[in-house]
Amino acid sequence: MMAEQNMKEFIDVLSSKAPVPGGGGACAYVAAAGMALGSMVANLTTGKKKYAEYQQEIDEILEKAAVISKELIEYMDKDAESFEPLSKAYGLPKETEEQAAYKEQVMEKALMEASLTPIALMEKIMEALRILDRLSVIGSRLAVSDVGAGVQLCRAALNGASLNVFINTKLMKNTEAAEELNVKTDELLIEGNELADRIYETVIDAIR
Repeated sequence: MMAEQNMKEFIDVLSSKAPVPGGGGACAYVAAAGMALGSMVANLTTGKKKYAEYQQEIDEILEKAAVISKELIEYMDKDAESFEPLSKAYGLPKETEEQAAYKEQVMEKALMEASLTPIALMEKIMEALRILDRLSVIGSRLAVSDVGAGVQLCRAALNGASLNVFINTKLMKNTEAAEELNVKTDELLIEGNELADRIYETVIDAIR
């Protein structure tokens, strides 16, 4: 379990030639850190008289953010699990027509799975961004800069995860399925980056 590694262990393995963790695992890690910053802001807001009118919402945010952080961390392993079949498929022989046909069939399935995981990660990151969006408005003004930092981490993770979709869909023989995945990814990129821009601008307006 990658989540059980300390930071140095994770970075050491990430920087090695081991196939996993890779970009997907790193993006999940970064997104979890971004959501954790949101939790920190909510914790610094809860119980404060100045924000009493938002207390119930803050309580709900703390619960949701904790769940999302846990799920984002789980994607560190999910990414590795989805890449393993693809890694094995690359090594299949293709000397005969039968072997080549089998390899293509296995590759296609593995490429699909390896594309669906980062898309699911992107959808989870969108949930984190929506929470950060609300915290940029109702979170403690003394910690709102951390909302902005969390947004930038989540944005980087969102954009990074998309690359794991595109590198796989490019190799798919089923171009129609590949295009559907690409369209979904593009939609998440547009929505996520527009939301991140808006949140960041809200934070900047609050601190400058």
